[in-house]
Amino acid sequence: MGCREFISWGLPLVFYGSRHQIHHQSSSMVEEPLDPFSLVSDELSIIANRLRAMVVAEVPKLASAAEHFFKMGVEGKRFRPTVLLLMSTALNITVPEPPTELQEALSTELRARQQCIAEVTEMIHVASLLHDDVLDDADTRRGVGSLNCIMGNKLAVLAGDFLLSRACVALASLRNTEVVSLLSTVVEHLVTGETMQMTTTSDQRCSMEYYIQKTYYKTASLISNSCKAIAILAGHTTEVAMLAYEYGKNLGLAFQLIDDVLDFMGTSASLGKGSLSDIRHGIITAPILFAMEEFPQLRTVVEQGLDNNPANIELALDYLGRSRGIHMTRELATKHANLAAAAIESLPESEDENVRKSRRALLDLTQVVITRTK
Repeated sequence: MGCREFISWGLPLVFYGSRHQIHHQSSSMVEEPLDPFSLVSDELSIIANRLRAMVVAEVPKLASAAEHFFKMGVEGKRFRPTVLLLMSTALNITVPEPPTELQEALSTELRARQQCIAEVTEMIHVASLLHDDVLDDADTRRGVGSLNCIMGNKLAVLAGDFLLSRACVALASLRNTEVVSLLSTVVEHLVTGETMQMTTTSDQRCSMEYYIQKTYYKTASLISNSCKAIAILAGHTTEVAMLAYEYGKNLGLAFQLIDDVLDFMGTSASLGKGSLSDIRHGIITAPILFAMEEFPQLRTVVEQGLDNNPANIELALDYLGRSRGIHMTRELATKHANLAAAAIESLPESEDENVRKSRRALLDLTQVVITRTK
């Protein structure tokens, strides 16, 4: 399953010391916070336009379905492409002598290939959203009607398949078998994670280790392996590629943990989906798992079933409100954010201002992820 690089699916065995904490970075990193998205806004616009062009199809209905979440105003904040563009600059190889025309051409070509990774990642992500909405029978996404609700399940599934096929074509154009293998494995992980969520046993539903493994497959694998692909395309060592991977993995886990918190605290408008959507579908996430450790009787409620069972949902929410489940989930998200920050701080030093600025922005993103409200 491509997961031999992990020591454990459970909580990290070692957390870094104060020099790696988000609020205690080394002096070279402690500057005014940047807006990570504004640093790459011009490139994000280029990628957004290119994505809209890439999802054009011969059949009008399919074209309309495929471009549903790539339209202006519905495209989201493009979190994953932002991370990947910043990672591309953060890993720039400094050329000591004045750049020649050949070196500049190679740098431009590399950037185009790394942009392609950002485009492929976004297409895979949106395809997974389309498929997830069908499986979850969702009626909203990003604050608007979900595609399956507007056009039906069959067209939503086909649109997701179409996006994956376009992602494959773009990926093949890179002619790098290691990168193709990495991102192909991501698609396998997405399917594996969704299947794990649908087919859990009682013990698995109540296991934090199982939850983290499923979360890696469903959320963190895409961003972690895409970050690794960025490093591989730039010709970096295995060590640097793994630091990029660790950043993406831990940022992805932190992101999903906060998502799980917000599902209990946000409104439908702020989250772009119905609040309490997970628990209403019987999906057990970190806040409930932590609450279960404090109140073992909550497991009985969970085992009785939560899907479409308002009385049990209310009971579970009561236990959650009296527990430290939300607090513990935020703490775990912060630990993963710290591990992501540690990976960036462990990259080889660079005096290049753009490299340093992008690394600072990646550090700032770890804070953005754990303090967001939507």
